[in-house]
Amino acid sequence: MRTLQLGTTGPQVSALGLGCMGMSALYGDADRAESIATVHAALEAGVTLLDTGDFYAMGHNEMLVGEALRAAPAARREQALVSVKFGALRDPDGGWTGYDGRPAAVRNFAAYSLQRLGVDHIDVYRIARLDPDVPIEETVGAIAELVEKGYVRHIGLSEVGADTIRRAAATAPIADLQIEYSLISRGIEDRILPTVSELGIGITAYGVLSRGLISGHFTRDRQLGTNDFRAFSPRFQGANLDHNLGLVEALRKIAEQKGVSVAQLAIAWVLSRGPRHGAAIVPLIGARTRDRLSEALGALDVTLDETDLATVEAAVPADAAAGARYPDMQMSHLDSER
Repeated sequence: MRTLQLGTTGPQVSALGLGCMGMSALYGDADRAESIATVHAALEAGVTLLDTGDFYAMGHNEMLVGEALRAAPAARREQALVSVKFGALRDPDGGWTGYDGRPAAVRNFAAYSLQRLGVDHIDVYRIARLDPDVPIEETVGAIAELVEKGYVRHIGLSEVGADTIRRAAATAPIADLQIEYSLISRGIEDRILPTVSELGIGITAYGVLSRGLISGHFTRDRQLGTNDFRAFSPRFQGANLDHNLGLVEALRKIAEQKGVSVAQLAIAWVLSRGPRHGAAIVPLIGARTRDRLSEALGALDVTLDETDLATVEAAVPADAAAGARYPDMQMSHLDSER
Protein backbone atom coordinates (compact mmCIF):
# COMPACT_ATOMS: atom_id res chain seq x y z
CA MET A 1 0.00 0.00 0.00
CA ARG A 2 1.45 3.34 -1.00
CA THR A 3 0.99 6.24 1.36
CA LEU A 4 0.39 9.98 1.19
CA GLN A 5 0.86 12.76 3.69
CA LEU A 6 -2.29 14.69 4.50
CA GLY A 7 -1.10 18.22 3.93
CA THR A 8 2.15 19.63 5.24
CA THR A 9 1.25 19.06 8.91
CA GLY A 10 -0.92 15.95 8.77
CA PRO A 11 -0.22 12.25 9.19
CA GLN A 12 1.06 9.76 6.64
CA VAL A 13 -1.90 7.63 5.57
CA SER A 14 -2.74 4.90 3.08
CA ALA A 15 -3.60 6.05 -0.45
CA LEU A 16 -7.16 4.78 0.13
CA GLY A 17 -9.13 5.17 3.34
CA LEU A 18 -12.13 3.20 4.57
CA GLY A 19 -15.31 5.16 5.18
CA CYS A 20 -17.27 3.26 7.82
CA MET A 21 -20.58 5.16 7.92
CA GLY A 22 -22.53 2.70 5.77
CA MET A 23 -21.74 -0.09 8.21
CA SER A 24 -24.18 1.53 10.64
CA ALA A 25 -26.45 3.99 8.90
CA LEU A 26 -27.97 5.69 5.86
CA TYR A 27 -27.52 2.94 3.24
CA GLY A 28 -29.94 0.36 4.52
CA ASP A 29 -29.24 -2.61 6.76
CA ALA A 30 -25.68 -3.87 7.16
CA ASP A 31 -24.24 -7.09 8.55
CA ARG A 32 -22.24 -6.39 11.71
CA ALA A 33 -19.96 -9.44 11.43
CA GLU A 34 -19.22 -8.71 7.77
CA SER A 35 -18.59 -5.06 8.59
CA ILE A 36 -15.99 -5.96 11.20
CA ALA A 37 -14.44 -8.52 8.85
CA THR A 38 -14.23 -5.78 6.21
CA VAL A 39 -12.42 -3.44 8.61
CA HIS A 40 -9.97 -6.23 9.41
CA ALA A 41 -9.44 -7.00 5.71
CA ALA A 42 -8.76 -3.33 5.05
CA LEU A 43 -6.19 -3.17 7.83
CA GLU A 44 -4.57 -6.36 6.57
CA ALA A 45 -4.33 -4.84 3.06
CA GLY A 46 -2.48 -1.84 4.47
CA VAL A 47 -5.37 0.62 4.75
CA THR A 48 -4.57 2.75 7.76
CA LEU A 49 -7.21 5.50 7.65
CA LEU A 50 -10.64 4.69 9.10
CA ASP A 51 -13.30 7.40 8.93
CA THR A 52 -16.34 7.63 11.19
CA GLY A 53 -18.63 10.15 12.86
CA ASP A 54 -20.09 10.32 16.36
CA PHE A 55 -23.57 10.85 14.90
CA TYR A 56 -23.54 7.85 12.56
CA ALA A 57 -26.46 5.88 14.03
CA MET A 58 -26.03 7.89 17.23
CA GLY A 59 -22.68 6.42 18.28
CA HIS A 60 -23.20 2.94 16.84
CA ASN A 61 -20.52 3.37 14.18
CA GLU A 62 -17.87 4.51 16.65
CA MET A 63 -18.61 1.51 18.85
CA LEU A 64 -18.39 -0.80 15.84
CA VAL A 65 -15.04 0.68 14.76
CA GLY A 66 -13.81 0.39 18.34
CA GLU A 67 -14.87 -3.25 18.47
CA ALA A 68 -13.11 -3.96 15.17
CA LEU A 69 -9.91 -2.32 16.40
CA ARG A 70 -9.90 -4.25 19.67
CA ALA A 71 -10.28 -7.52 17.77
CA ALA A 72 -7.56 -6.71 15.23
CA PRO A 73 -3.97 -7.95 15.57
CA ALA A 74 -1.94 -5.56 17.70
CA ALA A 75 0.35 -4.54 14.84
CA ARG A 76 -2.59 -3.63 12.60
CA ARG A 77 -4.39 -1.84 15.41
CA GLU A 78 -1.36 0.31 16.12
CA GLN A 79 -1.10 1.35 12.47
CA ALA A 80 -4.75 2.43 12.29
CA LEU A 81 -5.59 6.14 12.24
CA VAL A 82 -9.13 7.15 13.13
CA SER A 83 -10.76 10.26 11.67
CA VAL A 84 -13.90 11.44 13.50
CA LYS A 85 -16.55 13.97 12.55
CA PHE A 86 -18.67 15.59 15.26
CA GLY A 87 -21.21 18.34 15.73
CA ALA A 88 -24.37 17.00 14.06
CA LEU A 89 -27.33 17.01 16.43
CA ARG A 90 -29.85 14.15 16.31
CA ASP A 91 -33.13 13.29 17.99
CA PRO A 92 -34.50 9.90 19.14
CA ASP A 93 -36.45 9.56 15.90
CA GLY A 94 -33.20 9.80 13.93
CA GLY A 95 -33.90 13.34 12.76
CA TRP A 96 -31.31 16.05 12.20
CA THR A 97 -31.67 19.20 14.29
CA GLY A 98 -28.60 21.28 13.48
CA TYR A 99 -24.90 21.55 14.33
CA ASP A 100 -23.04 22.61 17.45
CA GLY A 101 -19.52 23.99 17.19
CA ARG A 102 -19.27 25.72 20.57
CA PRO A 103 -15.98 25.01 22.40
CA ALA A 104 -17.80 23.37 25.33
CA ALA A 105 -19.65 21.12 22.90
CA VAL A 106 -16.41 20.21 21.10
CA ARG A 107 -14.90 19.00 24.38
CA ASN A 108 -18.07 17.10 25.25
CA PHE A 109 -18.30 15.38 21.86
CA ALA A 110 -14.63 14.36 22.08
CA ALA A 111 -15.03 12.84 25.53
CA TYR A 112 -17.82 10.57 24.34
CA SER A 113 -15.98 9.60 21.13
CA LEU A 114 -12.86 8.59 23.02
CA GLN A 115 -14.99 6.35 25.24
CA ARG A 116 -16.97 4.73 22.42
CA LEU A 117 -13.88 4.12 20.29
CA GLY A 118 -11.87 2.83 23.24
CA VAL A 119 -8.83 4.95 22.36
CA ASP A 120 -6.78 7.54 24.21
CA HIS A 121 -6.61 9.94 21.26
CA ILE A 122 -8.36 10.73 17.98
CA ASP A 123 -6.03 11.04 15.00
CA VAL A 124 -8.02 13.61 12.99
CA TYR A 125 -10.97 15.51 14.48
CA ARG A 126 -13.34 17.75 12.56
CA ILE A 127 -16.79 19.33 12.77
CA ALA A 128 -19.03 17.73 10.16
CA ARG A 129 -20.63 20.98 9.00
CA LEU A 130 -19.97 24.60 9.83
CA ASP A 131 -22.07 25.86 12.74
CA PRO A 132 -23.46 29.15 11.37
CA ASP A 133 -23.77 30.53 14.91
CA VAL A 134 -20.17 29.88 15.98
CA PRO A 135 -17.10 31.37 14.26
CA ILE A 136 -14.89 28.65 12.80
CA GLU A 137 -11.99 30.17 14.78
CA GLU A 138 -13.71 29.19 18.04
CA THR A 139 -14.44 25.64 16.93
CA VAL A 140 -10.94 25.07 15.55
CA GLY A 141 -9.43 26.75 18.57
CA ALA A 142 -11.21 24.28 20.84
CA ILE A 143 -9.85 21.34 18.82
CA ALA A 144 -6.38 22.91 19.03
CA GLU A 145 -6.72 22.84 22.83
CA LEU A 146 -7.49 19.12 22.61
CA VAL A 147 -4.35 18.71 20.49
CA GLU A 148 -2.30 20.44 23.20
CA LYS A 149 -3.73 18.07 25.81
CA GLY A 150 -2.99 14.98 23.68
CA TYR A 151 -6.59 13.94 23.06
CA VAL A 152 -6.40 14.82 19.35
CA ARG A 153 -3.43 14.55 16.99
CA HIS A 154 -4.56 16.59 13.96
CA ILE A 155 -7.31 19.05 13.02
CA GLY A 156 -9.50 18.54 9.98
CA LEU A 157 -12.34 20.37 8.27
CA SER A 158 -15.44 19.11 6.47
CA GLU A 159 -17.58 20.58 3.68
CA VAL A 160 -16.44 24.19 4.12
CA GLY A 161 -15.65 26.76 1.45
CA ALA A 162 -12.44 28.59 0.57
CA ASP A 163 -13.00 31.58 2.88
CA THR A 164 -13.71 29.38 5.90
CA ILE A 165 -10.67 27.23 5.09
CA ARG A 166 -8.45 30.32 5.17
CA ARG A 167 -9.87 31.47 8.51
CA ALA A 168 -9.44 28.02 10.03
CA ALA A 169 -5.87 27.69 8.76
CA ALA A 170 -5.01 31.09 10.27
CA THR A 171 -6.16 29.73 13.65
CA ALA A 172 -4.31 26.40 13.77
CA PRO A 173 -2.59 23.92 11.42
CA ILE A 174 -5.16 22.02 9.32
CA ALA A 175 -4.30 18.53 8.10
CA ASP A 176 -7.11 17.94 5.64
CA LEU A 177 -10.50 18.89 4.31
CA GLN A 178 -13.05 16.11 4.00
CA ILE A 179 -15.43 16.83 1.13
CA GLU A 180 -17.37 15.08 -1.61
CA TYR A 181 -15.40 14.66 -4.82
CA SER A 182 -16.07 12.36 -7.73
CA LEU A 183 -16.49 12.35 -11.48
CA ILE A 184 -20.00 13.73 -11.00
CA SER A 185 -19.27 16.04 -8.04
CA ARG A 186 -16.49 18.37 -9.15
CA GLY A 187 -17.51 21.68 -7.60
CA ILE A 188 -14.40 21.86 -5.43
CA GLU A 189 -12.15 22.35 -8.47
CA ASP A 190 -12.97 26.04 -8.91
CA ARG A 191 -11.94 27.59 -5.58
CA ILE A 192 -11.54 24.93 -2.90
CA LEU A 193 -8.82 22.77 -4.49
CA PRO A 194 -6.62 25.78 -5.34
CA THR A 195 -7.04 27.05 -1.77
CA VAL A 196 -6.05 23.82 -0.04
CA SER A 197 -3.15 23.40 -2.43
CA GLU A 198 -1.90 26.89 -1.62
CA LEU A 199 -2.24 26.32 2.13
CA GLY A 200 -0.74 22.83 2.21
CA ILE A 201 -3.94 21.05 3.25
CA GLY A 202 -4.85 17.55 2.09
CA ILE A 203 -8.19 16.24 0.85
CA THR A 204 -10.01 13.15 2.05
CA ALA A 205 -12.63 12.62 -0.64
CA TYR A 206 -15.89 10.92 0.23
CA GLY A 207 -18.63 9.94 -2.20
CA VAL A 208 -16.08 8.93 -4.84
CA LEU A 209 -18.67 6.47 -6.19
CA SER A 210 -21.52 8.90 -5.46
CA ARG A 211 -23.09 6.56 -2.89
CA GLY A 212 -22.91 3.64 -5.30
CA LEU A 213 -24.53 5.52 -8.17
CA ILE A 214 -21.42 5.34 -10.37
CA SER A 215 -20.13 2.04 -8.98
CA GLY A 216 -21.48 0.06 -11.92
CA HIS A 217 -23.59 -2.04 -9.53
CA PHE A 218 -26.64 0.18 -9.04
CA THR A 219 -29.68 -0.64 -11.19
CA ARG A 220 -32.85 1.25 -12.06
CA ASP A 221 -35.10 -1.35 -10.43
CA ARG A 222 -33.26 -1.51 -7.11
CA GLN A 223 -35.61 -1.18 -4.15
CA LEU A 224 -34.45 1.24 -1.44
CA GLY A 225 -35.76 1.14 2.11
CA THR A 226 -36.88 4.15 4.10
CA ASN A 227 -33.65 3.90 6.10
CA ASP A 228 -31.60 4.41 2.94
CA PHE A 229 -30.48 7.98 2.19
CA ARG A 230 -30.63 7.26 -1.53
CA ALA A 231 -34.40 6.89 -1.37
CA PHE A 232 -34.53 10.67 -0.89
CA SER A 233 -31.38 11.77 -2.71
CA PRO A 234 -32.13 13.90 -5.81
CA ARG A 235 -29.65 12.02 -7.98
CA PHE A 236 -31.51 8.74 -7.42
CA GLN A 237 -34.96 10.04 -8.35
CA GLY A 238 -36.93 9.49 -11.58
CA ALA A 239 -35.48 11.09 -14.69
CA ASN A 240 -32.37 12.12 -12.76
CA LEU A 241 -31.56 8.49 -12.08
CA ASP A 242 -32.13 7.51 -15.71
CA HIS A 243 -29.78 10.27 -16.88
CA ASN A 244 -27.10 9.42 -14.33
CA LEU A 245 -27.19 5.70 -15.10
CA GLY A 246 -26.66 6.67 -18.73
CA LEU A 247 -23.38 8.27 -17.66
CA VAL A 248 -22.46 5.04 -15.90
CA GLU A 249 -22.99 3.07 -19.09
CA ALA A 250 -20.65 5.43 -20.91
CA LEU A 251 -18.06 4.76 -18.20
CA ARG A 252 -18.67 1.03 -18.47
CA LYS A 253 -17.58 1.00 -22.10
CA ILE A 254 -14.29 2.69 -21.18
CA ALA A 255 -13.77 0.38 -18.20
CA GLU A 256 -14.33 -2.72 -20.32
CA GLN A 257 -11.76 -1.52 -22.84
CA LYS A 258 -9.22 -1.19 -20.02
CA GLY A 259 -10.18 -4.48 -18.42
CA VAL A 260 -11.27 -2.91 -15.12
CA SER A 261 -14.58 -2.39 -13.34
CA VAL A 262 -16.59 0.83 -13.44
CA ALA A 263 -15.89 1.39 -9.74
CA GLN A 264 -12.16 0.94 -10.24
CA LEU A 265 -12.17 3.42 -13.09
CA ALA A 266 -14.06 6.01 -11.04
CA ILE A 267 -11.78 5.59 -8.02
CA ALA A 268 -8.66 5.71 -10.18
CA TRP A 269 -9.88 8.99 -11.66
CA VAL A 270 -10.06 10.53 -8.17
CA LEU A 271 -6.63 9.13 -7.34
CA SER A 272 -5.26 10.86 -10.44
CA ARG A 273 -6.48 14.28 -9.31
CA GLY A 274 -3.96 14.82 -6.51
CA PRO A 275 -0.83 15.22 -8.64
CA ARG A 276 -2.74 17.43 -11.09
CA HIS A 277 -4.04 19.78 -8.42
CA GLY A 278 -1.00 19.85 -6.15
CA ALA A 279 -2.86 18.48 -3.13
CA ALA A 280 -2.82 15.03 -1.55
CA ILE A 281 -6.23 13.48 -2.31
CA VAL A 282 -7.16 10.29 -0.46
CA PRO A 283 -10.41 8.62 -1.59
CA LEU A 284 -12.54 7.22 1.23
CA ILE A 285 -14.08 3.95 0.09
CA GLY A 286 -17.45 3.21 1.68
CA ALA A 287 -17.14 -0.57 1.31
CA ARG A 288 -19.39 -2.60 3.61
CA THR A 289 -18.25 -6.03 2.43
CA ARG A 290 -14.93 -7.67 1.71
CA ASP A 291 -15.90 -8.17 -1.93
CA ARG A 292 -16.53 -4.46 -2.47
CA LEU A 293 -13.34 -3.62 -0.58
CA SER A 294 -11.30 -5.96 -2.76
CA GLU A 295 -12.74 -4.36 -5.90
CA ALA A 296 -11.94 -0.86 -4.63
CA LEU A 297 -8.37 -1.78 -3.73
CA GLY A 298 -7.89 -2.91 -7.32
CA ALA A 299 -8.14 0.75 -8.35
CA LEU A 300 -4.64 1.24 -6.97
CA ASP A 301 -3.35 -0.85 -9.86
CA VAL A 302 -5.19 1.13 -12.55
CA THR A 303 -3.06 3.59 -14.52
CA LEU A 304 -4.81 6.35 -16.43
CA ASP A 305 -2.72 8.20 -19.00
CA GLU A 306 -3.69 11.54 -20.50
CA THR A 307 -5.65 9.85 -23.29
CA ASP A 308 -7.59 7.77 -20.77
CA LEU A 309 -8.38 10.83 -18.67
CA ALA A 310 -9.55 12.79 -21.68
CA THR A 311 -11.79 9.90 -22.73
CA VAL A 312 -13.30 9.59 -19.23
CA GLU A 313 -13.95 13.31 -18.95
CA ALA A 314 -15.50 13.44 -22.41
CA ALA A 315 -17.88 10.67 -21.36
CA VAL A 316 -18.69 12.36 -18.06
CA PRO A 317 -18.02 16.10 -18.31
CA ALA A 318 -17.99 18.33 -15.25
CA ASP A 319 -21.56 19.17 -14.18
CA ALA A 320 -22.91 16.23 -16.19
CA ALA A 321 -24.91 14.79 -13.28
CA ALA A 322 -28.62 15.41 -12.93
CA GLY A 323 -29.76 16.40 -9.44
CA ALA A 324 -28.06 17.99 -6.45
CA ARG A 325 -25.77 16.16 -4.05
CA TYR A 326 -28.29 16.37 -1.20
CA PRO A 327 -31.93 17.35 -0.68
CA ASP A 328 -32.47 21.11 -0.37
CA MET A 329 -32.44 21.25 3.44
CA GLN A 330 -29.09 19.48 3.67
CA MET A 331 -27.64 21.54 0.83
CA SER A 332 -28.39 24.65 2.87
CA HIS A 333 -25.96 23.38 5.55
CA LEU A 334 -23.03 23.16 3.13
CA ASP A 335 -20.66 26.10 3.49
CA SER A 336 -18.74 24.51 0.59
CA GLU A 337 -21.64 25.26 -1.77
CA ARG A 338 -21.80 28.99 -1.00
